[in-house]
Amino acid sequence: MTTTLSAYKGKLSTRPFGMRDKLGYMFGDFGNDFTFILQSAFFMLFFTNVVGINPAHVGLLLLGARVLDGFTDVGMGIIVDRLPVKEGQYKFKRWIKYIAIPVAVASALMYMSFVADFDSYALKVTWMVATYLLWGSICYTAINIPYGSMASVVSGNPDDRAQLSVFRSTGATLANLAIMAILPLVVYTVNADGVSVLSGPRMTMAAVVCSILAVACYAVCFALVEERVPSSVKGKAEGGQSIGKMLSTVFTNKALLGLIAAALILLLTFMFLGGILGYLFLNYFGDGTWQSPASIAGIAPSLVLIFISPWLAKRFGKAEVGIVAMFVGGATLLVAYFLKIENPAIWIVFYAITMFAIQVFNFLIWALITDVIDYQEVRTGSRDDGTVYAVYSWARKLGQALAGGLIGFALGAVGFDAAVAAAGEAQAESVQQGIYMLANLLPGIGAILVALALLFLYPLKKNKVAENVRILEERRVAAGVAPHSDDMK
Repeated sequence: MTTTLSAYKGKLSTRPFGMRDKLGYMFGDFGNDFTFILQSAFFMLFFTNVVGINPAHVGLLLLGARVLDGFTDVGMGIIVDRLPVKEGQYKFKRWIKYIAIPVAVASALMYMSFVADFDSYALKVTWMVATYLLWGSICYTAINIPYGSMASVVSGNPDDRAQLSVFRSTGATLANLAIMAILPLVVYTVNADGVSVLSGPRMTMAAVVCSILAVACYAVCFALVEERVPSSVKGKAEGGQSIGKMLSTVFTNKALLGLIAAALILLLTFMFLGGILGYLFLNYFGDGTWQSPASIAGIAPSLVLIFISPWLAKRFGKAEVGIVAMFVGGATLLVAYFLKIENPAIWIVFYAITMFAIQVFNFLIWALITDVIDYQEVRTGSRDDGTVYAVYSWARKLGQALAGGLIGFALGAVGFDAAVAAAGEAQAESVQQGIYMLANLLPGIGAILVALALLFLYPLKKNKVAENVRILEERRVAAGVAPHSDDMK
C-alpha cells in the first residue's frame, strides 16, 4: 500500500491560493450545514411531534450515536489517511465527489412523513434509528472528516489557512441565518383548532430541497478548491507506522490534546449559553420575544470577522488572539452577573460583546487544527490529517452532547419547575435569580477556562507555528515536491 510523495508531482495545483479556494471552502460548509443544521433544529421535533416518538427515545439515540461516532469518526480518519491515492486523484476531494449524493439522500430519508402512518411503534423507532445512523454516523462522517482535513493541504501558509477557517465559519453563520430564517416560515402551519404545528409533508419537502442544495454546494466546493500540500501514505512493510503506532502518536500529540481541552470547554460554554437564553428572557426578564433581537445581536456583528480575523491572526497569532478574545468574553459575562442587570436591552449589549469575542476564536479554530496537523508531521514524519481531524471532530461532538445534558441538570439544580412553566405561571424568585446566574456566571467562567487552556495547554503559538512551517517546507524542498512557492510565503 503505497502513495509516495512522487505520486503528487503531476497533479498538485500550481494555481496560487486565492479567493476561489476560500469561496469554495465556504460552500463546502454550506453543503454540510444544509443537512447538519436541519438535523440540529428539526430532527427531534419531527420525530416527537409528527411521528410520535417518545422524546426520551430520541434523546437516547442521540447520546448513543455520539459514542458510536467515536469509532466511526476515527475509523474514517484512518481510512482517509491510509487509502492509497492514485496519480491524478486527490486525497480529500475525492470523498466530496463520492459521498455528496449519499449524505443528501440519507438526510432526506430522515424526514419522510409517511413514517407517521406506520402501525408499529417499533417500526417507527427502527426507521428513526436506521436513517439517523446512516446519515450521521456513516455518510456525514464520510464527507465531513475529509472536508475538514482538506484545509491542511489547500495551502502550506498558516495565514492562508486562517482565511480558510474564517470563510468556513462565515459559511456556517450565513447558512444558520438563511436556514433558520426561511424554514420556519415553510414547515409550520396552523391546524383546525388554530394551534401552530409542524407539518410532516412540508418538512419532507423542505428536507428534499435542502438535500438538493447540499449537493449543489458540494459541487461548488469540489470545483473551486485545490489541494497543494503533498502527503505520503506508506504501509508498515515500507517503513510506515502501523495503525496502532499511528494512533498512539496522535493521542500523545500535546497540541491536539490542548486544543481538544479548549474546544470541549468552548462548546460547553457556547451551547450552554445558547440553550439557557430562552429561559433567561422568559423567566428573568419576563418577555421571551427579546430572544429574537438577542440572537441577531449575537450573530450578525460576527460577519465583520471575515475581514478582521485573518489580519488579527497574521499580526498576533491565532492562539494569542483566541486567548485574549476568550478572556474578554468571559470577563464581560462576569461583569454582567455582578451588575444584576434588569433591563433586557442593556443585558443584550453585554451578550453581544461576549458573543463577538467568542466568535473571534470560533472563526479561527479550524485553522488551529491545521497547525496541529503540521505539528504531527514534524513530530512523526506523517501528516495523519484525517485521523487528527477525526479525533478532534469526535471531541467536539462529545462536547455538544454534554452541553445538552448540562442544561437540564443545571435548571434542576436551581429549582426550575416544569409543571409551573407548563401552567404558564412564573417561577419562584430564587429560580429566576438562579437562571440569571446560569446565563452569566457559568458561561463567564467557562470562557476564561478556554483562555487558560489555550495559554497553558496549547503549545502552538505564533513563533512555533512559523518554525513548523519552515521545517516542513525544507523537508519538501529536499524531497523535490515542494508546493507552489506562492503558497509558502
